[in-house]
Amino acid sequence: MRDKPFRCLGFDPGLAITGYGVIERRDGHTSCVGYGVIRTPQKMPLAERLQTLHHEAGSIINKYHPLVIGVETLIFAKNVKTGIVVGEARGVILLAIAQAKIDLVELTPLQVKQALTTYGRAEKQQVQYMVKKVLGLKAIPRPDDAADALAIALAAEQMSALSQWL
Repeated sequence: MRDKPFRCLGFDPGLAITGYGVIERRDGHTSCVGYGVIRTPQKMPLAERLQTLHHEAGSIINKYHPLVIGVETLIFAKNVKTGIVVGEARGVILLAIAQAKIDLVELTPLQVKQALTTYGRAEKQQVQYMVKKVLGLKAIPRPDDAADALAIALAAEQMSALSQWL
């Protein structure tokens, strides 16, 4: 008997570059469906950049039809201005998810690392290696934002699967 496919989308929010990654679990096997980045030009006014990000995130959601979407939370930022801008970018992504009426899984960076490596303080390279290994990819996805988004999707898929048993 074949399992119903379970598709999960992950977003790694940022204003200049937002990574996205799509995975699918079918018959006990998880594979990569697609990944990439959304870029907004630095010279564009902030409101237009946020509008572009919102539109592109919505288009990706509509293209891949995920059952669950994972988004990394913003824990802290060394630079307050950067933290605010990333929070604004995250906000328009959350709006696109709410408009699509899709289940959201919010994850801390520690939860993502723990889900992939079993160690919450793992280095970025260790997480990227596990993304490559778990998804059976020939190379680590580039840029880093896309690899991070795939890691978020994998962690969200695990969290969503666990919540079904609780």
